[in-house]
Amino acid sequence: MYALQRLVYGFPEPAPHKRSKPVEVLCLGLPRTGTESLSVALRTLGLQTYHGWDLAFEPDGSKLQHCTELVRRKYNGARDGDVQITSAEFDILVGDSQAVVDSLCILFAPELLAAYPDAKVVLNLRPDMDAWYRSINKTIVQGVDQSWTVWAMQWFSPEIHWLCSLYLRDGYPGIFHSTTTKDGIERNAKWVYRDHCNMVRGMVPKDNLLEWSVEDGWEPLCKFLGKPVPDEPFPRTNTPGSYTERANELLKKHFLRCLRNFTLTAVTLGGITSAIVMWWQGRIPEIRRLHDLLGGFTNIK
Repeated sequence: MYALQRLVYGFPEPAPHKRSKPVEVLCLGLPRTGTESLSVALRTLGLQTYHGWDLAFEPDGSKLQHCTELVRRKYNGARDGDVQITSAEFDILVGDSQAVVDSLCILFAPELLAAYPDAKVVLNLRPDMDAWYRSINKTIVQGVDQSWTVWAMQWFSPEIHWLCSLYLRDGYPGIFHSTTTKDGIERNAKWVYRDHCNMVRGMVPKDNLLEWSVEDGWEPLCKFLGKPVPDEPFPRTNTPGSYTERANELLKKHFLRCLRNFTLTAVTLGGITSAIVMWWQGRIPEIRRLHDLLGGFTNIK
């Protein structure tokens, strides 16, 4: 099945990347815990920052495909569970970014810690668990996973196809321990949130870990990273409304290509169907003559 997927939707392998800057910060909180605001803040502090949305807006789908392969290796890989992902494989995705936030951090938290052992770790949290649950259910389950537009577009856009494979068919079901994104988030999200946070706390030395939320603002973040506090309010971005706008922006980016591919597919299938029907209709008289001839032979006494 995967070979067929590569044949129909595949991109060339992305080029290797030789890093020129070290990764300084890994932000290992789950989605909807202020990841967009945190990424804007880190950029304000002068850190080149890689956010999950960056992967979705890549000019082609080669990196989405590469990340999907890494996710499948982790969640559907070796039977003994011994999955190794190198810093070189992550560098293909994040380039020279000095900070990594959101998608990769929730998909590969232990692997990123092993790949970049010198990085400081921010565990971005959302104190109100119920508010976090409502937010992730509204944006990911209702806004994307249950969207008929997304479902339809994935068959006619290679980029949307790999995006759905990465998150909805492999990534989120893997993170939330289910066969589907919807069931995983609706049934398991809260205990997965707690277990994920406890895993990070257990893996990272206390002096290298900052537990932080958007409400904490600049001061603890800047102190932890050794940066001066900016003379501006802490950014507040990516509300559920703005998340929907970004998702719509992504779909609009690929809409014309989907429409073109849909038209080509419809015309091709229509042509094939017409040819089959014309062939069949042309053959019917011959079939009837053959039937009559065979009937005549069976009546001979």
